Amino acid sequence: MEQKKIIIAIDGHSSCGKSTMAKDLARELGYIYVDTGAMYRAVTLYAMEHGLYQGDRPDEAALEKAMPQIRISFRLDPQTHVPRTQLNGHDVEDRIRMLDVSARVSPIAALPFVREAMVRQQQEMGRQRGIVMDGRDIGTVVFPSAELKVFVTASAEVRARRRYDELTGKGQAADYEEILRNVQERDYIDSHRAVSPLRQAPDALLLDNSAMSITEQKAWLLERFRETLRKMGK
Repeated sequence: MEQKKIIIAIDGHSSCGKSTMAKDLARELGYIYVDTGAMYRAVTLYAMEHGLYQGDRPDEAALEKAMPQIRISFRLDPQTHVPRTQLNGHDVEDRIRMLDVSARVSPIAALPFVREAMVRQQQEMGRQRGIVMDGRDIGTVVFPSAELKVFVTASAEVRARRRYDELTGKGQAADYEEILRNVQERDYIDSHRAVSPLRQAPDALLLDNSAMSITEQKAWLLERFRETLRKMGK
């Protein structure tokens, strides 16, 4: 008998490696991976490219009017088998990871009409179950009944260093102190926004990966997955 599939929700602070661990776990389990953070980044990129960002704040009225024209999807890279973010049919995976997008995504993600639109798309993606989804409010808002919820954190310094290493590893210019400030600012905005603030769901398992390797994280997640299935009798 085929094992019944579940929904796995991975929430946590920015630059904790949530996307990497979620992608890896999905591959291991044969599940579908949905990067919700990439969806908000794609909306941010759309706003930037269409003149809907004025200074450090988005033009909310214009962006709300444009939301029906913003379609986000994921397409598997045939070489890496990793999903890449598509904005209205165009691959924007690399562009949405740049620091200028990172610095502007939190105000966009805090807008109620943006979150409502993205949550609708995310819930539609999850109807077939067998998914791993990561973001800021998956276990609290998008899928509050997810069978396995994980909340990931690490020190701001560790997260900034990881982001710095990632950017310089790609040959991109990066400033550690600027990245650290960006991480700290995003933490504050994400945790204090009025709509769907970042918080650990009461039934979410805490994973502090400050001193963990990717291999150790994977082993931890797989064991939590097996424990969840055992408790469910599956």
